[in-house]
Amino acid sequence: MAANGHRLHTNKRQTTYHRAETERRNIYMYDNTARELDVRRAMEEAPRKKLSHAARKNREKAHHMNFGYVLFLTAALGLTGFVLIGYIRLQSGITASVKQISRLESQLNNLKLENDEELSRIESAVDLEEVKRIAIEELGMTYAEEGQIIEYSSEGSDYVRQVAEVPKRVK
Repeated sequence: MAANGHRLHTNKRQTTYHRAETERRNIYMYDNTARELDVRRAMEEAPRKKLSHAARKNREKAHHMNFGYVLFLTAALGLTGFVLIGYIRLQSGITASVKQISRLESQLNNLKLENDEELSRIESAVDLEEVKRIAIEELGMTYAEEGQIIEYSSEGSDYVRQVAEVPKRVK
């Protein structure tokens, strides 16, 4: 290796080429325009590396693919495409379902809000004192007395529906 980092060859022509190339790279131009470089010519003039026998054989193999391998690659590509299309359809279905759920949840919340507002309106519209007055004065209802109240325990909700007569209390 030389001091400038380039290899010096014993062949005089190659040594001259490397020196000229190094000098060309180290030239600084004092100008405001870029020079047009002839890259194609420089690549043609550059010495080509000789390929080893194994590298040449590998390149030749790569250029010739047999029918079975091409068929396998085509089948793999088709299968990959099929799987990707299925995946995209699933993602689309999930997105549509999430949007539908969101819309239904919004609708449910609106209905609950309307229901609560209507319940408040109904409860505030009923005057319980007026109901009590009509029940006692006009309909003749009275408060229950001591023997008329029957208590029993229920397993379940606090809602009671009478489907038969309440049994008389046995003492």
